[in-house]
Amino acid sequence: MFGAAVRDLRKQQGLSQEAFADLVGIDRSYMGGIERGEHNVALINIQRIAAALGINISALMEHSNL
Repeated sequence: MFGAAVRDLRKQQGLSQEAFADLVGIDRSYMGGIERGEHNVALINIQRIAAALGINISALMEHSNL
């Protein structure tokens, strides 16, 4: 699941949900919804999330299929 991958990668980098949401440029509560799988994420936000994690979109998607 995409949201679980985002949460896992965020935690691996030692970032709180709030700090990561600020880094990505989206609201913390929206980030929480992404991580819980409650939102369909727009491609621009997927790109922002990947960039904040320091990986490309392809690597993020591969991680979400684990």
